[in-house]
Amino acid sequence: MLHPAHYARLMGYTQKYFNEGEVMVLDLHPHWWTFVKPVFKLLAAFALVTVSFRISTVASSSFLKTLETIAVNASWALIGVTFIMLLVHALQWSRVHFVVTNQRVIYRSGVIARNGIEIPVRKVNNVSFHQSFLERIVGAGDLLIESGGEDGQSLFSDIRDPEQVQNIIQRTLRRVDEEPHD
Repeated sequence: MLHPAHYARLMGYTQKYFNEGEVMVLDLHPHWWTFVKPVFKLLAAFALVTVSFRISTVASSSFLKTLETIAVNASWALIGVTFIMLLVHALQWSRVHFVVTNQRVIYRSGVIARNGIEIPVRKVNNVSFHQSFLERIVGAGDLLIESGGEDGQSLFSDIRDPEQVQNIIQRTLRRVDEEPHD
């Protein structure tokens, strides 16, 4: 279960661009589920090296030994490439923030080129979520926020516990609606 204060404390989204009186309610990175594919690729590369070593131990002729050496070296290169891809994915993951404050829903992503979406909480019309069977098992899903802004709908993928995030946004919206307007 998400506890907003816990995640706001741990995830570290910068508050230097917050408005006066703006308070962080929730700060999330994408779900860990996004690491499954790159980790699986790395494990497959390790399996390929293991198979290459097994085959190289039974090679008898010098031609076969040369082929096996090439296969083993290519497998190690594949491990290096997939490990670098995993590190790049981790860096990209660390630079994605889904933030809910008492005034805005903020989404920031990108390492070199940055992208951002800001939806004023007062403009949020509807918040819905979708989880496949597998996403329900791991606790991930998509969140769709409909707003009165120019873009209308914003889809956020790989959100941790999207039903709970939906509830947090709706509670924040209710609190904002109860406040007197300026």
